[in-house]
Amino acid sequence: MRRTMSLRRGLWNHGPLLLVALITIFPFYVMFVLSVQPGQAFELPGSLWPSSVSFEEFVRLLARGEMGRWLLNTVIYSVVSVVVVLILASLAAYAFAKVRFPGRELTFWLIVSMVMIPYHLTLIPKFLLVSAVGGLNTYWGLILPTVANIQALFLMRQFIAEIPDELIEAARVDGAGDLRIFWSIILPQCKPILATMSTFVFLWHWNDFLWPLVGAQRSDMYMLTVGLASLNQEETSLATTMAGSVITFVPIFIIFMLAQRYFVQGVVMTGIK
Repeated sequence: MRRTMSLRRGLWNHGPLLLVALITIFPFYVMFVLSVQPGQAFELPGSLWPSSVSFEEFVRLLARGEMGRWLLNTVIYSVVSVVVVLILASLAAYAFAKVRFPGRELTFWLIVSMVMIPYHLTLIPKFLLVSAVGGLNTYWGLILPTVANIQALFLMRQFIAEIPDELIEAARVDGAGDLRIFWSIILPQCKPILATMSTFVFLWHWNDFLWPLVGAQRSDMYMLTVGLASLNQEETSLATTMAGSVITFVPIFIIFMLAQRYFVQGVVMTGIK
């Protein structure tokens, strides 16, 4: 009787979550199933339950020289951006949260107000500036305009602001400077939010399309998103397109699974604070 009641309670509590999870996962399942059925017409519901599986399209895509180059470009663009964004955002957040200087609050909220400017309006000014300094079709030209991440600054500042001031004052009494305090006291306590922001920033850059499309005009500097979009201009099959989407999806899925514990912890702690 207790087992029955426990099972019913579990279904009642977790049933809706399971249903939402299945609905969310279903498009990714369709994407994978279609990618392993090359040369076959898409039919519902028969195509959702393949009788044979072939990874021919994956081999063909990975064998293309530009595919490896696009993957390398995306990894460099995403990883370097994550490192630079976290360094700049954490330093600026520490200054806005714990260092007292005239106009601190006004400056911070003026910077945060920039979030209200639509991203698309900044594409042309960024393109003109990067083009003027010779940054088109270069890694630094693609990365540099994206490292001033206001969302990362805001979340980091809100997190650091809740760290007790007594810890910083005790370190100052011991003779520690701001950089020493930042490195030895602030950063170790920011691991959850740093993991959360690194996941967010990595996903933003890995899936970024508009700026890499504008800033990289040579095919050898394409990101995966832009490269896969360029394949649609050729006579490619649906299976090829889906295989490319799977290749793009797998790395970010692995990153999320590895950082899931820190990601959830950072979201919860930021919400509580």
